Amino acid sequence: MWKLMNGRLIQTTDNSRVKFRTNISKAIIESLKEISEQNDTHVNYLLESGLKALLVEDSISFNKESRPKDRVQYKTTYDAELLKQVKDFAKNHDLFINDVIEYSVKFIDVKESKNMNYRYRVEKG
Repeated sequence: MWKLMNGRLIQTTDNSRVKFRTNISKAIIESLKEISEQNDTHVNYLLESGLKALLVEDSISFNKESRPKDRVQYKTTYDAELLKQVKDFAKNHDLFINDVIEYSVKFIDVKESKNMNYRYRVEKG
C-alpha cells in the first residue's frame, strides 16, 4: 500500500495482513485462480470473502471423512484479525484451519471480494 505523507507517496507494508501457510485442496485452488482472473481479484481475497460469510453464519457442518486427498501447501496473506477469528472458530468446532478454509469456499461472494488493485491503494498518513 502507499501512504500520502507531506505531499509525497511512500510505499509501506500493510501491517494488518499476516503471512499464513496451510494445506488446501489443489482443485479448489485451481478453481479459485480461474474465478479470481475472471473477476480481477486475488485468491486470498476470495477466501477472505468466504471466511467472513462463514463466520457470520457461525455454524459448520463438516464431515471429516470427506477431506480432500489432493491437498498441497498454500502460502498467502490474510487480514490478521480475520485469521485470528478463523483460528478460534476452528478450535471451537474441533476442526483444522484448512478444513474451515476449504468449507468457506461455498460462501464466497465475488462482489464482496477486494479488487486486485486494493494492495496498491493510497491512504493518508
